[in-house]
Amino acid sequence: MFCKNCGKEIADNAVVCPFCGVQVAEIKRNEAGKTCTLAIIGFVLSFLISIAGLICSIIARKKCREENLEGDGLALAGIIISSVSIIIYFVALIGLASCAVFS
Repeated sequence: MFCKNCGKEIADNAVVCPFCGVQVAEIKRNEAGKTCTLAIIGFVLSFLISIAGLICSIIARKKCREENLEGDGLALAGIIISSVSIIIYFVALIGLASCAVFS
């Protein structure tokens, strides 16, 4: 196909013209508006059981991207919250262990 703006030949599946940067087709979104349930589960678990939340959120993010589902941001938030929780847990564990050694 050809770009509507600059007239150069571009790939048939292009959404944006690589030459002039103008949008040439609609971005395909999930028509049904389906949200990845695993992303919601991973986000909730990130507060309760961090390691399970991290695993679910990583799987959900991959699934959201592959199947064009909504929930990618929620899965990313679950990954971040779980990671921070796990780091805080290990820092606290090391702190408690060092207090026990020096007591």
